[in-house]
Amino acid sequence: MSMHAAIPVVDLSAFTAGDTGRKSAFAAQLGRAFEAVGFVTVEHHGIPAGLIGELYKYVQEFFDLPETVKRRYEPEGLAGQRGYTSFGKEHAKGYDAPDLKEFFQFGQTVEDDARLKAEYPENLTVKEIPGFTPAAQKLYRAFEDAGASLLQAIALYLGLEEHYFDEKIHNGNSILRAIHYPPIRNEPASSIRAEQHEDINLITLLVGASAEGLEIQDKSGQWAPVTAGAGQIVVNVGDMLQRLTNNKLKSTTHRVVNPPRAQWHTSRYSLPFFLHPKSEMDLTCLADCVSDAIPAQYPPVTAGAYLEERLREIGLKK
Repeated sequence: MSMHAAIPVVDLSAFTAGDTGRKSAFAAQLGRAFEAVGFVTVEHHGIPAGLIGELYKYVQEFFDLPETVKRRYEPEGLAGQRGYTSFGKEHAKGYDAPDLKEFFQFGQTVEDDARLKAEYPENLTVKEIPGFTPAAQKLYRAFEDAGASLLQAIALYLGLEEHYFDEKIHNGNSILRAIHYPPIRNEPASSIRAEQHEDINLITLLVGASAEGLEIQDKSGQWAPVTAGAGQIVVNVGDMLQRLTNNKLKSTTHRVVNPPRAQWHTSRYSLPFFLHPKSEMDLTCLADCVSDAIPAQYPPVTAGAYLEERLREIGLKK
């Protein structure tokens, strides 16, 4: 395990193409990193670079559209879970000031479960950019595959059966979010583009952003920059996995800071994939993560109920 910007670097091919011994070693490496830091940088993750580049092109084309056009894709009543969310709508939990971003979200396309298909809203197709949605759907599936492998390794680390998460995340409520942090036109009230927060989901997979700015907070309270090199993605633990493991795996606080003044005229784009399970998954603390010395820190809740609660806390749901 090597280090990059204080973040452990792991090679996912050691798990996906490895024998039992290599898979076990990778699981231990990943689990220790998630306990200590909550973030890892992943190499050989299987997500095609060409597909990432294609979607980034469409993302930039979408956010370059006039505001009146973009708002045609901002549906009411979906709490930002599909389509466009305009600038300043979302804020971090515990903060009133909005984050300095706009975004577009794609969700699950269910092909083998009529009940779930009815539960999820349809993805929006941007008629001005015909290739946008198909490229997002392909990248969504690639993220799902990489995320499933990472969760299999996490299951082994936790002493669970390797495929413990598989059925729970099949047709899960995951979100692919395309984020645009616009250029800074005036002296900002804060140095933060996205205030410090933890993610809601099981794990987040993030392909390299178009500019630096992501920082994580270490156990001493200091902030450290996070960057992914060519061919790498950054993966972090979300609050759902932290709850499930009774704080054994760490959901690390992170933020996005403003660029140096000389780069205020530039945009920042990023593509996080928030891997969620199906809404009925039970997030009750795992028995092996609870003891007399470490009692359960969270009451039982389903993933769906927890998501609803958090969407209200960050201002996307009323």
